[in-house]
Amino acid sequence: MSDDNSNPEKAERNRIDVSEDHQCQYWAEKFGVSTDELKLTVYKVGPRVEDVARTLGKAEWISWARWQS
Repeated sequence: MSDDNSNPEKAERNRIDVSEDHQCQYWAEKFGVSTDELKLTVYKVGPRVEDVARTLGKAEWISWARWQS
């Protein structure tokens, strides 16, 4: 898989890199949370989309994250 960091969907789809502003903005928008809340959640539970989604109460993303793995 390509390491095209300009598009989070093409980067590693099942992980969130909070050191990349564009990924923070992308995932915060997708989950409907602030970037600060997203970063705090990633620091607490790790970068896996599935874990972040579960913690944020976004169950619909859990099956998506499993499909992407």
